[in-house]
Amino acid sequence: MVRIIFLIFFGFLSNGAAAGVTLNIGYLRVDVPRPPTLSNLDPLPENNGLAGAQTGLQDNQTTGKFLGQSYTMASTIVPHNGDVLRTAKEMLVVSPYLVIDAPSNLLLAIADLPEAANALLFNTSSGNMALRDTECRKNMLHSLPSDVMRTDALAQVFIQKRWRDLVMITGTYPADTAYAAAMRRSLRKFGLKLSSEKIWQADADMRRTAAQEIPLFTQEFGDYDALIIADETHDFGRYVLYNTWQARPIVGSEGLSPQTWSPVIEQWGAAQLQSRFEEQHSRDMTGPDYAAWAAVRTLGEAVTRTNATDPETLRAYILSDDFELAGFKGRALTYRTWNGQLRQPIAIAHPRALVAQAPLEGFLHKSNELDSLGLDRPESKCEVFQ
Repeated sequence: MVRIIFLIFFGFLSNGAAAGVTLNIGYLRVDVPRPPTLSNLDPLPENNGLAGAQTGLQDNQTTGKFLGQSYTMASTIVPHNGDVLRTAKEMLVVSPYLVIDAPSNLLLAIADLPEAANALLFNTSSGNMALRDTECRKNMLHSLPSDVMRTDALAQVFIQKRWRDLVMITGTYPADTAYAAAMRRSLRKFGLKLSSEKIWQADADMRRTAAQEIPLFTQEFGDYDALIIADETHDFGRYVLYNTWQARPIVGSEGLSPQTWSPVIEQWGAAQLQSRFEEQHSRDMTGPDYAAWAAVRTLGEAVTRTNATDPETLRAYILSDDFELAGFKGRALTYRTWNGQLRQPIAIAHPRALVAQAPLEGFLHKSNELDSLGLDRPESKCEVFQ
């Protein structure tokens, strides 16, 4: 019996090896300057995102060597004032598969290039909901969760913990206001609302004056259940913790946060992924790293199952009911057929531990509980995927 199984397995490998397929992937990053912040304690790694794609490539190569499938990846970093579209065109000549780290406006511009019409692009950096809705593109998939997926996850926590009296402080950078808008949408979705909201416009040096400034700034909130911080640039939020007038939970961009990935995730085989990544890059994996890893692994899984390398075949398989990606999050990851978003659980964590993983128990859905996070099919205005 063992010999029969061995022969079947050996025959499968031999057939795969005979095919000898090769997939070339492009990784394109637009190097956008970060806005100035009060603290430089958390600098972004220079290879943020790219390192995740490299780990995904290595994982693909490990599987591919048994099946006669090989993978290569060429990476290009363009300065924010460089000719991004020209670079994208040149990369699309080499490969129809691009993993892209760029602002949403450039993602759309690349997707609309004639050279990208039959390509398959992966958004690994923008949580902008419009990219998954009114501005969706048929040739673009999203391995990064939308902002609304993350804020929906946090809203589920509010319901579970019965935190209904909520207040919010919002920064002034575009990423902060986008996060705040997503949060308001999520609160409406789950029957919650803000009792008060303030805009952070202080220009004092919080490193020296937080103990004096923050209590005064938050005093007028009165009593509440939780304070939401919309500070995606990580400018002022760190100074709010433990300095508020009322001693209450801090959630959102700081404190208890909904995250794509975190080093505190250790279950479901995540520790092995973390260890591989750390061994290769000597640091922890970030959310953009995970999104890039998932994009590259999506392609690898599709090639493994179809033994094909053309975009039409791979796209059809990725969006089919047969596709599943083992994403080390406790559930198989799949793509939404109405907008190309990768379904995935969202970690609710603080810097020292994982607290929960959304969707939380009790938040049901008629077809897939993961669709309780983010834009569901009935809400979608994305027509090109229909």
